[in-house]
Amino acid sequence: MSEYQYYEFIAIDEPLTPKQMAELRACSSRANITPTSFINDYQWGGLKGDPVDWMRRYFDAHVYVANWCTCVLCLRLPKSAFDAGIFRDFKTETTFSVKQTRTHWLLEWILDESDDYERFAQEDGRGWMSRLAPLRDELLRGDMRPLYLGWLAGVSAGEVNEKSTEPEPPPGLSRLSAAQQSLADFLEVDEDLLFAAGLVDPPGSKHDSEDDAELDSWIAALPVAEKNAMLKLLLTRHAQQAERKLKLRFLAWRRDQPSGAKTATPRRKVADLLKQAASAAEARNNQAAIQRKKAEVERQAKRETYLRTLAADFNRCWRTADKRAERGIASAYDEVKRSLVDLSDAYALCATRTDFDRRLGNFMARHGKRGALVRRLVEAGLWQKSAQ
Repeated sequence: MSEYQYYEFIAIDEPLTPKQMAELRACSSRANITPTSFINDYQWGGLKGDPVDWMRRYFDAHVYVANWCTCVLCLRLPKSAFDAGIFRDFKTETTFSVKQTRTHWLLEWILDESDDYERFAQEDGRGWMSRLAPLRDELLRGDMRPLYLGWLAGVSAGEVNEKSTEPEPPPGLSRLSAAQQSLADFLEVDEDLLFAAGLVDPPGSKHDSEDDAELDSWIAALPVAEKNAMLKLLLTRHAQQAERKLKLRFLAWRRDQPSGAKTATPRRKVADLLKQAASAAEARNNQAAIQRKKAEVERQAKRETYLRTLAADFNRCWRTADKRAERGIASAYDEVKRSLVDLSDAYALCATRTDFDRRLGNFMARHGKRGALVRRLVEAGLWQKSAQ
C-alpha cells in the first residue's frame, strides 16, 4: 500500500507575515500557502518541519491524517485562557495531551492505529479542519466537553484503567455541538460509551424562565467595577475573553449556592461507564433487531402483494418470459431468470409447485437449447440439467 499523509494548518488569531510565509515556502515548494493556512499532502517523503514547532511559531489549529490509520488534531490557545490544573484530570497516555509554550497551551488529540482500515483507505484528510476548528472557540468560551471527549477516547482505546475515576463531567454531554460530534467521530469514540457518558445530564433541564431568574440574580450582585470591566472587554474586541471570564465566575457562584451541592454531577468509575455502555449497546442492538424484524414483515407484505398481482394472470407472465427469452441476449436472460423466480414464489403462494414445474417444462421445451439461459435457471435452482 502506498504511503499517504495530509497536513493542514490554519492561523486564526493573527495572519502569517510575508517573512513567515517565506519560511514555510522554504519547507515546501508545492504546498498551498496563504496568510492563514498551509495545506499539503505527501505520497512519499513527509513534512520538512516539526508540526509542534510550527504550532508554537505560526498556527492555531492543525489536522494530520495518515493512511496507516492515524490522525491528529492540535489546537493552540492563549495561556491566559486556562489554569494548568484544568487539564490534569482529562489527560491520557496518548489520546489527549497538553504541551505549553511561554504564551500558549498546545492541546493535542490523537487516534493511533485505528481498526477502521476502510475509513483510512478512503480518507484524504480534507474537510476535517472546517468541522473541528470551531472547537477552539468553544474551549475559549469555557466549554470543557472537547477535553472530556479526549479522555473518553482514551477509555474507548483501552488506555484508561477501569478503576480510574472520570473527570468532572461537563454539562451537555448528551447534546454535543456539531464540532464536538465531529471530534468524537475523528477519534472513533465508541458510540455506546458516548451515550453512557451523557447519562449524567439531568433528564430535564431548567426552564428558560428559571435560568433567566438565576442569571438576573447573579448579574444584579456583580460589582459595578466588574461589569464595567466586562463591557470594556466587549468593546475592545475581546468578546471571547469577557464571555469566558463571566461564565467561569457564574459557574463558580452556582457551585457555591446551597442547591448547587445537592445537584453536583456524580463522578463515575471507568468500570461503571463501561457497564453503562454495554447496557446501552444491548438496548441498541435489541432495538435494531426489532426494527429489522418490522422491516422484514413490511417487505414480506409488499412481496406478497406483488406476487398476487402475478397470480392474477399467469398466462401473461409466461408470454412475457417467452418474448424475453427469444431476444437471445444476456440482459434478457437475466430478466427471464428474475421473472421466473418471482413466478415460482407466486405459484407457491397462490397455486402449487406442481403447476409451476409443468409450465416451466413447457417453457424449457421451447428454450432448452439456449445454454446461457439454462445456466442461469440452474444457478437459480429452478431447473436441473438432468431434467432436460
